[in-house]
Amino acid sequence: MAPVGTSPDALGGWGPWLLAARLRTLPVAAAPVAVGTALAFADGQADPLPAFAALMGALLIQVGANFANDVFDFERGADTETRIGPPRAAQLGLLTPRQMKLGTALAFGCAVLVGIYLVVVGGWPIVAIGILSIAAGLAYTGGPFAFGYHGLGEIAVFAFFGFAAVCGTYYVQALVLPPIAFVGALPIGAFATAVLVVNNLRDVDTDRSAGKRTLAVRFGRRVARFEYVGLLVFAYAMLPVLWLAGASGAAMLLPLVTLPFAVSLVRTVTTSTDGPILNTALARTATLEVVFAVLLAAGLLV
Repeated sequence: MAPVGTSPDALGGWGPWLLAARLRTLPVAAAPVAVGTALAFADGQADPLPAFAALMGALLIQVGANFANDVFDFERGADTETRIGPPRAAQLGLLTPRQMKLGTALAFGCAVLVGIYLVVVGGWPIVAIGILSIAAGLAYTGGPFAFGYHGLGEIAVFAFFGFAAVCGTYYVQALVLPPIAFVGALPIGAFATAVLVVNNLRDVDTDRSAGKRTLAVRFGRRVARFEYVGLLVFAYAMLPVLWLAGASGAAMLLPLVTLPFAVSLVRTVTTSTDGPILNTALARTATLEVVFAVLLAAGLLV
């Protein structure tokens, strides 16, 4: 039975689709585009139209991946009435699996349309990034080898929310890819991965029951917590590396003002097993990533 406020009548109209799209995840998809564009600007290579197209493509792929995860997790039994995390449309019966799959195809189809322009601008590297990004969105929880169920989620998130998104955004504007773009991708990829780690830490018990062998399930909560701390430490450690690499001036260190919030999150994640508390920590980690990215982009623009 759908919880109060998430029944079809309560949501109405486009409500179930907006729920399935998980709009709160979209700023996380936009964060690497902002950093990639700021890196291009710092190098005198910024181009607003390809940057905007990269943003639209990233948002559409994120929505498509959210739809796919919603339906495939439901079909695999990972989303049940015992789910701790935010409500899912398929699991609540708000949308049928067929509707969810059609929505997934539509979102990815629109991303392809945006990608055609980016391919005209950037050539075959954009074809490769686009195909791999959509394939990853589908294969994370779907297909014969759903890598999110085999402990490979962190690698995929780091690769696509870090390297592919930041470097791809830089490339479509500059048509070159200097080492600094890869360095700039590292903290953003680390933060995006930290968001996933909190998600997996929260879902350890239900994932184990569904046969979803995330790293948190394979190695336990203690290792997941160490992983979370390590990712945040790594993200902040990259700031002086970027500065020394000549990405910008001392303004590059502006994201350090968020360190107290990161410390507070570390305390929460490393001490709590309560689902609602970890839900809040997940949302706050995503917010921290976005703020970190915005401040990093601002530091690059100075």
